[in-house]
Amino acid sequence: MTLLCRLDDIGVPGSKGFTLGERGARRKLFVVRDEHGVYAYENLCPHGRGPLEWIEDQFLNLDCDHIQCTQHGAIFRFSDGLCVLGPCVGESLTAAPIKVRDGEIFLTG
Repeated sequence: MTLLCRLDDIGVPGSKGFTLGERGARRKLFVVRDEHGVYAYENLCPHGRGPLEWIEDQFLNLDCDHIQCTQHGAIFRFSDGLCVLGPCVGESLTAAPIKVRDGEIFLTG
């Protein structure tokens, strides 16, 4: 397991990005949090195949109730990463397995 951050480091709702690994073997992902839980996804839009954010740690739309790709405006649900609006409707973000334990968020896979 890899410690990502403390749960308190992410607001409700909120998001935070992470880059793990060394050059050539980097893995980019992000964690989002809402009143229902904490979810993690690979930082890769299924439409544009690029990162979702332009500004560090900002993965949410203006209402902070969905994940938004800043490249193409695609809107994704927190709970399962499903695109509900935009050029990749019906496609999903790739989930990253996490576990919350003792107030900390760990990547488990």
